[in-house]
Amino acid sequence: MNAPILVTGGTGTLGRHVVPLLRAAGHPVRVLSRRGGPPGDGVTHVTADLLTDTDLTPALRGAATVLHLAGGAKGDDRAAANLVRAARRAEVTHLVHVSVTGADRVPLAWLRSKLDAERAVADAGLPWTVLRAAQVHDLVLRMLTAMTKLPVAPVPVGLRLQPVDAAEVAARLVDLTLGPPAGLAPDLAGPATLGLDELLAGYLAATGRRRLRLPVRLPGKAGRAYREGANLARPGATRGVRTWDDFLADRLRSGVGQP
Repeated sequence: MNAPILVTGGTGTLGRHVVPLLRAAGHPVRVLSRRGGPPGDGVTHVTADLLTDTDLTPALRGAATVLHLAGGAKGDDRAAANLVRAARRAEVTHLVHVSVTGADRVPLAWLRSKLDAERAVADAGLPWTVLRAAQVHDLVLRMLTAMTKLPVAPVPVGLRLQPVDAAEVAARLVDLTLGPPAGLAPDLAGPATLGLDELLAGYLAATGRRRLRLPVRLPGKAGRAYREGANLARPGATRGVRTWDDFLADRLRSGVGQP
């Protein structure tokens, strides 16, 4: 029987797409989370805490490949460092990590944490792959929903995004996970580059809502980096196919994102 592929964050937005794809390819999957979950056909769950390094050694035992999807608002660098140490002890032969476009170019604490997590993977002494992906559609929808909760929606001037479908990011990650270690892979972004003001206007029109929009200028070096497009995919990036408009229309038909 094949060694299980360990997936951190396997119950999250990307993980819910990744795990079935790995199973369809014939690989047993071990999902790591803090709370665990019910077993399924070829899927087992283990509990461990990436931030505290609790129970990581038994969680990784016997896994040849690790796909690291777990992430949060802070602590990604510490989580990656703990995972790397456990992966070395387990003699993992391929460590795959998903990061975000612009992690090396936008001077924000959150993105510095992402970049430090990338460096922990690259410096682990293990065969590795890192994929930087743009903002997935689901995240953009949550952001627009939050922006429109108040009567006046603040809109950062010059901020552009390249929304990409979570299923397409998952498919690319599975291809990289099952392939040979690739180092820093080409970025993955959506088919179009859209201003946040454009995204917000489209969302309001699609949901039949009206909001006053207040342009705000992001301050400092980070604001300048965003206005210059430092958060966008690097040249040579792979582009997804499913558009933001198609995603939004599907979600609104299902009642997600409605006021």
